[in-house]
Amino acid sequence: MQERKEKLPENSENHIRLKPAIYNPRFYYLRKLRQAVEWAVDKYIKPQSEKGKIRLIDLGCGTKPYISLFQKHNIEYLGADIDWNPYADIYIKNQRVESDDAQFDALVSTQVLEHVDDYQGYLKEAHRLLKENGILLLTTHGYWMYHPDPTDFWRWTSSGLKKIVSEQGFEIVDFQGILGRASMGMQLVQDGILFKIPKFLRPLWALWMQPQIWFFDKLSSQKARNEDACTYIVVARKKHIK
Repeated sequence: MQERKEKLPENSENHIRLKPAIYNPRFYYLRKLRQAVEWAVDKYIKPQSEKGKIRLIDLGCGTKPYISLFQKHNIEYLGADIDWNPYADIYIKNQRVESDDAQFDALVSTQVLEHVDDYQGYLKEAHRLLKENGILLLTTHGYWMYHPDPTDFWRWTSSGLKKIVSEQGFEIVDFQGILGRASMGMQLVQDGILFKIPKFLRPLWALWMQPQIWFFDKLSSQKARNEDACTYIVVARKKHIK
């Protein structure tokens, strides 16, 4: 394993992910996404860390926006990414992490799956890295605007996402949707206009739209969101190997 020694970035992107400003066009969504990740960590990963130190890998870590959610627990956190990322602790080369099999108790993947060209290979790699009964915590999009970083390939229905995760050797133990159909419709209306108006007006437009996105989301039940949503969070366990 090749480790990077650079400090984590004290930049705006990570701060925005965790504590977006009220005039940010992703204000409500980013808050709900962070809350969902915190909920999954507290329910499924924290109990493991209370029994002893565990190893966790962030597969496609970017700038590690959620690292602070794991550092407060008894967790060894490692970020994996391609070699041009200065914040990666270990590298991904030829779609394979430079690590032996079954080295991690948990694996987190936040908003990565829609950007990889081979999502089946990505999930197989996640399965390889996890120990038996290890936890996968994954978030990805249902509805969302096109956002290449540098690519953007996929969107899933709730049934489709469950299917592709289950097919790669995982047992789904929890599944929740973030932002229901009506609120996501408002988000798309906001974004459809946002990039057509001058930049100095965009915070004002977002400030007008975000309360409406919140309002329409409150009209949706969690059951409805679990079936049809902007983003899904999946908690799955690596199946027992017979």
